[in-house]
Amino acid sequence: MKFIETIKNVFKIEELRNRIMVTLGLLLVYRFGAQVVLPGIDAAKLGEFAGNFDQGGIGGLLNAFTGGAFANASVFALGIMPYISASIVVQLMQIAVPYLQKLQKEGESGRKKITQITRWLTIGICLVQAPSYLAGLSYLGVPADAFVLGQNSITFIASSIVILVTGCIFAMWLGEKITDKGVGNGISILIMVGIIATLPVSFIQELDSRVFQSNGGLILILIELVIWFVIILASVMLVMAVRKIPVQYARRTASGGYEKNIFGARQFIPLKLNASGVMPIIFAQAIMFVPAAVAGLFPESSAAQGIQAAFGDIFGLWYNLVFAGLIIIFTYFYTAITVPTNKMADDLKRSGGFIPGIKPGTDTAEFLDRIMSQITLPGSIFLALIAVFPAFVVKLMGIQQGWALFYGGTSLLIMVGVAIDTMQQINSYLLNRHYDGLMKSGKNRKAVA
Repeated sequence: MKFIETIKNVFKIEELRNRIMVTLGLLLVYRFGAQVVLPGIDAAKLGEFAGNFDQGGIGGLLNAFTGGAFANASVFALGIMPYISASIVVQLMQIAVPYLQKLQKEGESGRKKITQITRWLTIGICLVQAPSYLAGLSYLGVPADAFVLGQNSITFIASSIVILVTGCIFAMWLGEKITDKGVGNGISILIMVGIIATLPVSFIQELDSRVFQSNGGLILILIELVIWFVIILASVMLVMAVRKIPVQYARRTASGGYEKNIFGARQFIPLKLNASGVMPIIFAQAIMFVPAAVAGLFPESSAAQGIQAAFGDIFGLWYNLVFAGLIIIFTYFYTAITVPTNKMADDLKRSGGFIPGIKPGTDTAEFLDRIMSQITLPGSIFLALIAVFPAFVVKLMGIQQGWALFYGGTSLLIMVGVAIDTMQQINSYLLNRHYDGLMKSGKNRKAVA
């Protein structure tokens, strides 16, 4: 009842209600576009092509991130991933390119220029990915008679490239509008909705395998759901876990001097256990696609065939061992470039704060860096275990590969992270209007007009 009352309070706030409706409307447009097949392709003959992605694998992973648009040969087949790739590239370039470093320090105007650079880079990535996608359609299982104008027709290729690039840019625009006019981070929400869109189909396939094909029965389905729920809780703990570093601030007197530190305000610096989020998994996954792709260029080589067999199966032993190692390495790398301990120490010193027992300045920076290194190790191992957990449930429990993708990895962490971020934003609206929040219990108070 308390939860129902909280949901009612959400819709009592006009601004929040309007933002939720805008978000749902734009998401509906995105999901509709994911079902629109590229002109020049007969949608009725894509059954075999779409079926190739139902059992997981690398293709199933790509299809999950686009919400099924990849397998539908949709106008949104590239999804929002080119924009994510461009954002990662620009973020990494900010470390080495002085011009981007300068823009980063210019505040709002600099961020707008960086956003514009990211958009142009997104178009460049789309212009590379769109022809590659079209060239691989027949290889992935689209029959020749499905191409109304012919697969190699200049008209079909040129128009499809324009449509795929436009679809990605339109999806990017939808994400930005959700961020501005809706609730939560629009780009992240589009990815989450795309992932969730494939969840019902994957679960129905698992249910059919267990119950209707007598492959374990209903009891095993219940066990799988319990394990899934536990993994979700573990992912929430990973996302929310922080190490609080106590900070003491000296209180100023009316004359501008400082009182004794013991009377100062005491606060905390929250250092996240997993400060890098899902980025290490994305980096590692991008690299893991390379060996199989390179080996495919040498089909006659026995060594290349072995590499392709080992790294072409995302549920295989060697793939997951290397994958877990890369995640741990990239977690340290990404944490080092996104958590500026030196800047944190300088800001703390300028604001009159210090960590009890630690000298301000260099000693504080070294202390924060040491703490980050200590908490990043268990965080990276925990992240790697969640990332490779789908392989465990496939090998040990015989779970369908499509359903197993939701037991860990990027899919689950994105869903958990976006859900928490969106709930926190809604929670802030409720608390500002003196309602109970979604994440806190207590008695309702009278709303402020």
